[in-house]
Amino acid sequence: MSDKIVITCALTGGDDTFLVNPAVPVTPGQIATAALEAERAGAAIAHIHVRDPGTGKASGRLELFQEVVERLQAARSGLIIELSCGRGGTYIPGTADPGQAGEGSHLMSARERVAHIEAIRPELCSLDVGTVTNEKSVFLNVAGVVREMAERVRAVGTKPDLDVFDLGHIEFSNQMIRDGLIEGPPLFQLVLGVRWGAPATCGAMVAMRGALSGAHWSVTDLTSEYPQRTLAQAILLGGSVRVGLEDSLYIEPGVLAKSNAQQVERTVRLARALGFDAASPDEARKQLGLASR
Repeated sequence: MSDKIVITCALTGGDDTFLVNPAVPVTPGQIATAALEAERAGAAIAHIHVRDPGTGKASGRLELFQEVVERLQAARSGLIIELSCGRGGTYIPGTADPGQAGEGSHLMSARERVAHIEAIRPELCSLDVGTVTNEKSVFLNVAGVVREMAERVRAVGTKPDLDVFDLGHIEFSNQMIRDGLIEGPPLFQLVLGVRWGAPATCGAMVAMRGALSGAHWSVTDLTSEYPQRTLAQAILLGGSVRVGLEDSLYIEPGVLAKSNAQQVERTVRLARALGFDAASPDEARKQLGLASR
């Protein structure tokens, strides 16, 4: 158990949250600036989605990812860059024929979902391991597709951050580790509070932690109510944490956050109150088994 926790900042996400909180960054310049502010506040990892600068909608365009990364490099940021691979797994059954993808579906092949990783080769990328059922849609991550994605990112030297939403997802991840698709030490993101996934409770967190072996793990709470309680539990149990405007638009119930950095600052204060401190990017690299830069 380290006395330094790794704070990941999830900067923008892919939902239309910018319509609710104008602090959500949209353009590559805004996303890069938010990452640099989060780094100064104490974040070691920037989890990055990109958006269409004109519409604000989620995008997967390679040139947008490249611009964000290039801006961070030009600023000599020490951040560990983690690019999202979550786009391309949304399935909405058609109204007339549930066997056909309906309006709003967005399904991509494994190759398409990691094309930006193969081109940019960041230190980390997110890898959603399991399928999650929502009220009207499915976040679809078929095992064969996930395996191919893991093979492709491993081939270019990028470490996957295994996003797991339930215990079964950890079991599949452990199988990929045994099969040699994931190199150690593995990195897990325990995503709590997704409807019909693992709830944001201490019991669920302890059960998921117990299914890990020799892994660095972090916790995300998507309930948007008061994630500090969940984050405190994660820190005391030996985990790290993820915060940011992707995960919650609020700094406290009913009060919109002013920035990603504000959420990171609050998390650093929480960690210090519990007797811990935030790891620098290079300290985080040592914990995660990444090469120093």
